[in-house]
Amino acid sequence: MTKKKRRRQHEQQRHEPTRHQINRQQQQQKRQRIFLIVGIAVVSAVGGILGGGWYQDEYLPLRETVISVNGTDFTMGYYVDVLKAQNEVYQQIYGTEQASLFLQSLPDQVAEFIQQNELMMQAAAGMGFTISDAEVAGALKESEPPLGKEYRELMRHDLLVQRLLDEHFEQEVPQSGEQRHVMAMFLESESQAVSTRAKLVAGEDFATLAGELSLEKLSPEGSGDFDWHPKGILSEGYGLSLVEEYAFSVAAGTLSQPLYDEERTKSVGYWLAELMEKDEDATGELYHIRVMLLGSEEEAQEIRARLVEGEDFATLAEEYSQHEASREAGGDMDWLGEDDIQPVLEDFVLNAEVGDLSEAVKDEASSTTGGYWLVKVVAVEADRQISDDDRDYMKTKALSDWISSLWDDPNNKVESYLTDEQKAWALAKATGG
Repeated sequence: MTKKKRRRQHEQQRHEPTRHQINRQQQQQKRQRIFLIVGIAVVSAVGGILGGGWYQDEYLPLRETVISVNGTDFTMGYYVDVLKAQNEVYQQIYGTEQASLFLQSLPDQVAEFIQQNELMMQAAAGMGFTISDAEVAGALKESEPPLGKEYRELMRHDLLVQRLLDEHFEQEVPQSGEQRHVMAMFLESESQAVSTRAKLVAGEDFATLAGELSLEKLSPEGSGDFDWHPKGILSEGYGLSLVEEYAFSVAAGTLSQPLYDEERTKSVGYWLAELMEKDEDATGELYHIRVMLLGSEEEAQEIRARLVEGEDFATLAEEYSQHEASREAGGDMDWLGEDDIQPVLEDFVLNAEVGDLSEAVKDEASSTTGGYWLVKVVAVEADRQISDDDRDYMKTKALSDWISSLWDDPNNKVESYLTDEQKAWALAKATGG
């Protein structure tokens, strides 16, 4: 054997570990494994102590099923996400302070939204209309500003609604049909309606008189001109059932007699007030008054005449007053300081003597119900092109009716397992409360 080979063999033998060295290394590795296992166990134990409450109070509740629609389940986590997104939408629209007014009803609104949205998606899918995840992601990205993933279900809903309107209900709503050009004005009393009708018969302009006298604010500039509409738009879109019923029952050129509408609200009322007592305390003068709010100047004057003749204020107030806060008490407002008196009544109350009864005081800041319509059918066409605005309304109405039919379908099984406590917990999670 050469010297070089013997030296290489010697070096190899010198670097090979002895049995003692191997045993020692194995013991060290064993100890390290033991230390590692013990360390993991300690960390896990500490994690269990610290995280056990989180697991029970946060992790598990968020994975609990709270809503089910035809076998499709929705977890508490999903519910919280939609709550959060809807609350943020309200804040963007109304501002933080105004949005807080919606918080009490928000949990029920969102629960119903989830149920309704799933019903709609299931039914739409059966008709071949779906919205893909990619479409939702693209719409969120294109929003200004771009929206986060917490908005995905709200966006999916909006995209599906628009698709149904554009591709399905567009075919369901007619392009043309019978329409009528209608003008209408709403007046506070029968006598005013009678005198105004006489002016119209004499040739005065409807739009001019409506602009001066009418209490309706739905027509452009209050002119009373509602333009052309098919049946259903005035009643459902404007809330003018009485006007539409008349307009679609008479010939073109017809002007109605005064039509009484006991339910229509108007932004005007007339006060009668009586000063019963005066006193004062450390804060200043005190006034004990009773009031009633009437729907027209004519009615107020008639009631005032009855009071002057000796009829009882409380009895008449209980029967005729539209002031809900005092009617059941016979109009009694109890003792008021100067700052508590309604602004329109200040001049009377502060200058009256005990026992004085006010004249009728007009108040355009109060609302009352009841009044008289004058309706004119300007023209009639049996088959006129329906405007885009009216068709949009008709499509939206058809969509709403379709969604209502899904709720009413006994084959659809919709369940909510949410308790009041769970709703409060979810709202706190969503709003950081």
